[in-house]
Amino acid sequence: MEHISIPSALKTGIAPSPQDAPAIRWGILGAGWISSTFANAVTQRTASTIAAVASRDVTKAQGFIDEHLGSAAQESRAYGSYEELVADDSLDAIYVGTPHSHHREHALLAIKAGKHVLVEKAFTRNVAEAREVLDAAREAGVFVMEAMWTRFLPHIAQVRHIIESGVLGDIVTVIADHGQAFEFDAEHRLYNPDLAGGALLDLGVYPVAFAHDVLGLPQEIIARGVLTQTQVDGQISMVFSYGDNSQASLNTTLWAQTPTTATIAGTKGRIEIDGAFYAPTSFRHITYSRSVASYERDDVLGLEFEAAEVARCISDGKTESPRMPWQATLDIMSMMDDIRAQAGVVYPGE
Repeated sequence: MEHISIPSALKTGIAPSPQDAPAIRWGILGAGWISSTFANAVTQRTASTIAAVASRDVTKAQGFIDEHLGSAAQESRAYGSYEELVADDSLDAIYVGTPHSHHREHALLAIKAGKHVLVEKAFTRNVAEAREVLDAAREAGVFVMEAMWTRFLPHIAQVRHIIESGVLGDIVTVIADHGQAFEFDAEHRLYNPDLAGGALLDLGVYPVAFAHDVLGLPQEIIARGVLTQTQVDGQISMVFSYGDNSQASLNTTLWAQTPTTATIAGTKGRIEIDGAFYAPTSFRHITYSRSVASYERDDVLGLEFEAAEVARCISDGKTESPRMPWQATLDIMSMMDDIRAQAGVVYPGE
C-alpha cells in the first residue's frame, strides 16, 4: 500500500485563520466547563475579547474571569444575572453556554436585547424551540448560529474538499459514534430530564450532525434506545436511509468510552477520521487502488474557528452562517426529535 501526503496546496487556506477574523467583544452567558473552553480559545487564538461573563452567582462569574482571562481579566466585567449581561451595550455577541434545557430562554433573552448569539449545541431541546429562536432572530435582524464547532475545523474543511472533488465517488456509507462513560448520578445534567439530559442531545448530536453534513436530511430514520433510571436515553443506535444506496450507521452512549471515530465510504475510496472525529484530529484518504493520503492534526484548540466565523459573519452583515445555516439546525433538531420519539424520551414541559 502506497502512503502519500496530502499535497501542501490542499492543506493551505482551506480553513481561514481565526486570527484574521475581525475583533468583536463577547459576553459569555453561563460559567461552566464548555464556556471556559470557549473563552480560552477566543482569548488565545483570535483577535476578539471576552468583555463580560454572567452567572447566577456573581462570585462564580468573577472567578471564571480570574481563572480564564489572564491579563485581560481586569478589563472584563462580572455579572450576577443574565439580564444584566445582555443589557451591556458594549457587547457585540453573546455566547450561550448553559444547559440545553435553557438554551431557548437564554437565546431569546439575548435576541430581545438586540444581541448577536452563538448557542451551544444542541441548539434547543426540540425543533419547535429552535424555530421560535430563529423566528425571533429573523424579526430582530440579528445573527444567530448553533455552535457546531466541528463544521469549521481544518480537518473537516479538508474532508469536505475531498468529497466535493468527487474522488470518493458516490457516498454509500457514513459511520460515526460518540460514547463517553459517566457514572449514574440523578442530579448530573446528563442524567437529569429537567436539564434535557441523555446521550443524544449532548453526545449523539455530533454523529447526527456529521451524517447530515455529508449526506443531508435522510428519508427514513430507524432508532433503538435504552433508557436510564431517570428516563433519559443512556444509549441509542441509529440508521439513516437516503432513498438510494446511501445509509448512515450511528451510535451514542453514556455508558462506555467508544472510539469516537468516523468513516465516509464511497464507490471509489473512503475517508477514515481518527477519534475524536468531531474535534481537531487526523484522517486518511484511502483509494481503492490502495494509495493512502494522510492528514495530520493541526496545532489548534478548536472553538476558535466557530468564534471567528461569528465575527466574520457579523462584520459582513449576515444573520446566519453559510456553513452552519439555520436550516441545518432545524434539520438536525427535527432528526433528533424523531430519534427521541422512537427511543421514548420526553422532557418535562414538552
